[in-house]
Amino acid sequence: MSSLWSGLDLQQFTTEGWGYALLGGLWRSLFIAFGAFALGLVIGMFGAVGKLYGGAVAREGLELYTTIVRSVPELVLILIVYFAGADLINAVIGLFGQDPIEINGALAGIWVLGFVQGAYSTEVIRGAILAVPQGQIEAARAYGMGSFLTLRRVTLPAMLPYAIPGLSNLWLIAMKDTALLAVLGFGELTQITRQAAGATKSYFTFFLAAGCLYLIASLVSNFLARRLERRARRGIA
Repeated sequence: MSSLWSGLDLQQFTTEGWGYALLGGLWRSLFIAFGAFALGLVIGMFGAVGKLYGGAVAREGLELYTTIVRSVPELVLILIVYFAGADLINAVIGLFGQDPIEINGALAGIWVLGFVQGAYSTEVIRGAILAVPQGQIEAARAYGMGSFLTLRRVTLPAMLPYAIPGLSNLWLIAMKDTALLAVLGFGELTQITRQAAGATKSYFTFFLAAGCLYLIASLVSNFLARRLERRARRGIA
């Protein structure tokens, strides 16, 4: 019991404790997760539209992308995309006679996780678009709306109630997947927790604290997602 209290004392919000460091790690985790989720959402929008309305080449390319990303373990994908992406960028700038650059950790984390999120978002959004009653699409066309106007005014608003549950799950996955970036040395919550636990030998205390922080962030996210879903379902029987 005394070891537990001594571990808790180390997490006080002072210069001697690890409290601020853990909160800083949580902030970086949320920042990377939000950026990756936003990037994945953009990729998913274009991917879903391309799969539904694109040409044969676009559909086959997107099918290959989503199949590979959903089949390969995320940690393997993170390592491949991170190192391959960094090598590709340095190879391109090397053609112009520039020295290799150090990739920013936060931006690299957003790019890597966003690339993975994009494949899942593509399928979530595609399924939500297919769930929109076809009669609403036909009515929009009967009013003379073009494809883009129909997508913006009818399809996207109507598909939100179907997409939000899946997208909220993807947000939670993005938030938890930031822990995988610890293998690359990013200073997110899991990496800071490992450092704190290693320095103090209070492994149980610090990893329990990190788990509680992840849980609090997830509960807040679920509350906001439910509010957003209720708002999107207004007027739906």
